[in-house]
This record gives sequence, C-alpha cells and structure tokens, in this order.
Amino acid sequence: MSNECTSKDCAGCASAGNCNKPQSFLEKPNALSNIGKVIGIVSGKGGVGKTMVSSLLAVGMSRRNKNVGILDADITGPSVPKAFGIHGQAEACEEGIIPSKSKNGIDIMSINLLLENESDPVVWRGPVIAGVVKQFWTDVIWKDTDYLFVDMPPGTGDVPLTVFQSLPVDGIVIVTSPQELVSMIVGKAVKMAKIMNIPIIGIIENMSYYECPDCGKKIKVFGESHIDEIAGQYGIPVLARLPICTDLAKLCDAGNIEAFNGEWLDCAVDKIENL
Repeated sequence: MSNECTSKDCAGCASAGNCNKPQSFLEKPNALSNIGKVIGIVSGKGGVGKTMVSSLLAVGMSRRNKNVGILDADITGPSVPKAFGIHGQAEACEEGIIPSKSKNGIDIMSINLLLENESDPVVWRGPVIAGVVKQFWTDVIWKDTDYLFVDMPPGTGDVPLTVFQSLPVDGIVIVTSPQELVSMIVGKAVKMAKIMNIPIIGIIENMSYYECPDCGKKIKVFGESHIDEIAGQYGIPVLARLPICTDLAKLCDAGNIEAFNGEWLDCAVDKIENL
C-alpha cells in the first residue's frame, strides 16, 4: 500500500503537520465561485504593457465563447477598469462581492471598483495589499468562470508571492519589452515561477516594433530584441511579438479595448485554451 498523500486539503486532514507533504497555503474561493483555469500575467518590471496584454488575452478568450474574468491584483496601479470603460463601484450581496461586467460580459474586479473616488491613491503597506488580493479570490463571486486572468504588479514582491501561494495558478505568461535591461530582469520572474513550481506558458514581447503606415517597414524603436535568447536560455516558448499600435492605445484610453481587432495574440490564446 502506498504511503503517498493524496489529500488536496491539509486543513481537513488528521495528519496535518505530521507528514512529509508541504503545507498548502491555498485559499478557498467563494462558495458560489466556479473557476476553471487561473492564468497569471507577470513582468519583471513595470511599464511593459502587462495590463494591456492581460486585457487582450481576456478579450481573445471571450471571443471564443468562454466565460472570462480579470482579477486586477495590481492594487497600487489598477488600470484594468479604465481599459474596459468601467466606472463606479462594484456591488455586493450577503454571499460576497459581485464583479463588474464589461460591455461584452467579461467579469472584472479591481480596487478602483471599491474606492469612493477612482483617482484616490492606495497608500497601504504590503501585507494589507496582499490581504486584499486574497479577498479578491475568497470574497468575490467568480461565477461560472472558464478562465480567470490575474493581472499582477511587476516584480517579485509580496503580491506575486501571495498569488502564487494562495491561488491555484495553472500557468503564467511573462510580458517583456525589447530593451536589454528589461530582458535581464525577466529572468527574475522566470526563476521565481520555477522556485514556486508555477508552470510558465510562454513569453510575450510588447513594443517589439513600430510599423510605418506609409511603407510598412518595421522600425525597432527600442533596439534589437533579446526575447529569443531569453526564451532559449530558460526553455520557454515565445508566444507573440506585439507592435507599438496607436489605434490600440487610443481604444484603451477611451475604455473600448474590446473593440480592437488583431491577431497578434491568437497563438497565446490557443496555448492557454489547450492547457
């Protein structure tokens, strides 16, 4: 007879704390939630377009008739509601918090939907911020959600650690940009994921080039890309190279990202759908 532990919940096990299985820190979702795959979107540093990628992946999956949600874990820099044109406060009931819906039915929860004024700053310490992220998982009703995208803050601090430990993350997508400095920092995110045993779905390079509207020439505004060497070094696939697109930027600013049409992330959506 095997001595291997098959329990998924240490809290309900009579041998908890007296076996060789590592203690689980996973938080239980809201009792009314029904969540399929959990996908984290991460970056080594800020300013690489991680929220835009999170939003476009969610839109792409929604267009495949999947029920999609976005958990905005970037508590001090929340911008997901802005991209989708969502303002005002989220509703609540006795059972929990009800996420706001985008024009096309994507469920969204962000700290901006709980503030009295969306321009108010969130001046909180790390443990409080991490606690709010947990509540976005435990208190929010993610009803019949096939794919929940978690837009994480940059770096390898409290919130990414909290997400990796508290949520059953099925895989992460790493977002970067062509600069060599940014690419170097990506290695930290890759190594953190491997330490936490989180599968890496692939890497996406944003702001890879600008395509001249007159001649179609691709201009590498930030220099030569380093994404292939990084992907090769860590054995992860390149999912997409996104250009600098003024039309997309305008749609995000107008809160209408769901109106954008582009095939750049189709491969990434395929990869996530086939997990």
